[in-house]
Amino acid sequence: MSVAESWTGEAVAEVLKELIGTLGRPVALLKDGGSALAKAADELSAEALGTRCLDDLSHVAANLLKHQYVHHPHFDTFLSACGQVSKHLKQSALACLAPPKTSTKARFMNLHRLVKWADQLLQHCRPGAARAGSALAKLRSALDQLPTCKAFIGLFRRDAETLLQCQEVLKVKGLSEQTREQCHQIVEAMPPSSPVRRGFEAWMAKHLAVASELGLDTVGLPISSDPIESLFGVVKQRSQGPIKDADRLAVYLPAFCGQRSQGDAAHVLEISVAQQQEVMGTVSSLSKQRRQVLPRPGSLESLFEADRPRHVELLAGSKNRSKSAIVSTLSNGYELVQGTCSEVDDEGTLPLNSVLAGASRA
Repeated sequence: MSVAESWTGEAVAEVLKELIGTLGRPVALLKDGGSALAKAADELSAEALGTRCLDDLSHVAANLLKHQYVHHPHFDTFLSACGQVSKHLKQSALACLAPPKTSTKARFMNLHRLVKWADQLLQHCRPGAARAGSALAKLRSALDQLPTCKAFIGLFRRDAETLLQCQEVLKVKGLSEQTREQCHQIVEAMPPSSPVRRGFEAWMAKHLAVASELGLDTVGLPISSDPIESLFGVVKQRSQGPIKDADRLAVYLPAFCGQRSQGDAAHVLEISVAQQQEVMGTVSSLSKQRRQVLPRPGSLESLFEADRPRHVELLAGSKNRSKSAIVSTLSNGYELVQGTCSEVDDEGTLPLNSVLAGASRA
């Protein structure tokens, strides 16, 4: 775990190179659609430290839908109509029919929920006249331009739900020859010429080749970053302070990883406040800065001091590596890991070990 105010491909590559120096080169990097992770992988390859890159299934599916439908003539009309319908239905007797809230960031990862809602809502509008003042008449008056998007809604829901069915298979069982065949049968719901279908099948073929290289084509290759993202979600719920603070999350994360014993709990209870401050006192905390600056007019410049504290960094490393109050070394549990920096093969490259590194943007 490494915290920074912003991430670039070069910064991510530096963290990965530090890990490679102590743990060896990972078998594969599991990445989402972020450009920083892709640039980091390219930089590692340029320094002869490259490895296989796996594209997270959820982000691949979202990008396929985005490329196919973001320029659809009814896409903007659909989003605008959903907003108008929401405004008309809220604070009315039909409030339960208002559209679900969806994030505008990474919109195509959850747009299927909005499309499914729209499809179900339109099915309530039966053909024929509606009695004045009836629920059907009120619903029709609130639909705005949603009925004109019926073709877009049908196509998007077909493709999105087909990909979701494939995700249910692949996220649980991994990608193998057997699961690829299952997905081939599922995507037959889309026409053979569909760019979404062709793109998804190309992704499966590419990653199945990687699975064969790793000997996982019969077992199942992990191709989802959901476990990592779920870990961040749990920590955000359990450790949320007055202000969202990545440093605070970083400190809590280890407590949710691995197995913990009663002895571990007893050890934590023995830690004094002074010991905690010795470790965390120099770590930048948004809550701490808020308490120090907000009540004191004229202290804003302290937020821009050149020697402001660094962020939390928790990286696995060798046992004899120096430790500071900010950088903690997670050394236990790596006795069986091979391929350290001192083990270089005849070609001058680091040997691969069986570490699957997952990367996800916090």
